[in-house]
Amino acid sequence: MLAWIAYATIALVWGSTYFAIALGLDAFTPYGLVAWRFTTGAVLALLLGRILREPLPQKRDLPHIAIVGILLLSGSNFLVSWSETRVSSGIAAILCALVPVGLAFWDKERLDARAWAGLGLGLIGLAVLTDPLAGAVDLKGVGALMLAVTLWSFGTIHGKRHIRKGGLMTVVGLEMAAAAVVGHLAAPLTGGHLHGALTMKALLAMLYLAVFGSVIAFTAYMYLAKVWAPAKMGTYAYLNPIVAVVLGCVWLKEPFNARMVMGMAIVLASVALVQLRPAPRTAEDCA
Repeated sequence: MLAWIAYATIALVWGSTYFAIALGLDAFTPYGLVAWRFTTGAVLALLLGRILREPLPQKRDLPHIAIVGILLLSGSNFLVSWSETRVSSGIAAILCALVPVGLAFWDKERLDARAWAGLGLGLIGLAVLTDPLAGAVDLKGVGALMLAVTLWSFGTIHGKRHIRKGGLMTVVGLEMAAAAVVGHLAAPLTGGHLHGALTMKALLAMLYLAVFGSVIAFTAYMYLAKVWAPAKMGTYAYLNPIVAVVLGCVWLKEPFNARMVMGMAIVLASVALVQLRPAPRTAEDCA
């Protein structure tokens, strides 16, 4: 049950972060947003870890924790933020949805025909939902997203294999701290932390990303990476665009039409194919 709560949290919260990133970029540069988002998140997560008296990670785990933080947060997250200045949200959504395929590849997971059909159907559904070819395609933006998916998938599997000890909040806090250090070092070399006056809207977006997108959802993600198979866990990336579309319709009064309904239905069918395929029951799956 706990695993399903974590999955729902990732799908819902990360579906809203595309919107929050766009708001944050009104004032922050991409690396400035990374730096302050994960500085704030690291402080909160490490503080919670101490309050909960979590065990500290072993010294041999520290390099792997840093690698995961750098690859996922200061690497992949930065690339997604930067790409949103060059490509449409539809292109970003459909390419980021390659995450479950990347996770299955790096983990060398053996998938049956039903699982592969579900992964492929999900991509088709996202294409229908987002209509990514409606606008021009920026090759640099697409390349950044492909690299982001690769770093995210590889980093997730690396952490699953090599980080053995330490409390969940403490490990997540250290990963965010590593990302924050990289962000603060890189920001002055890439336009600074801010490109304009800091607005309340951008500040609140950064805080939302830090608390909900990082501390809550990223902690849920790292937990789920330990207890679920990669392809099954990665289907959250198919649900994120649906959340983004709903938020756009409700808050931004964006259009909602029959094509979007069809796309959502296909995506949900694809998730069902992957999530409900027969699999041996384990203690982790029942967590």
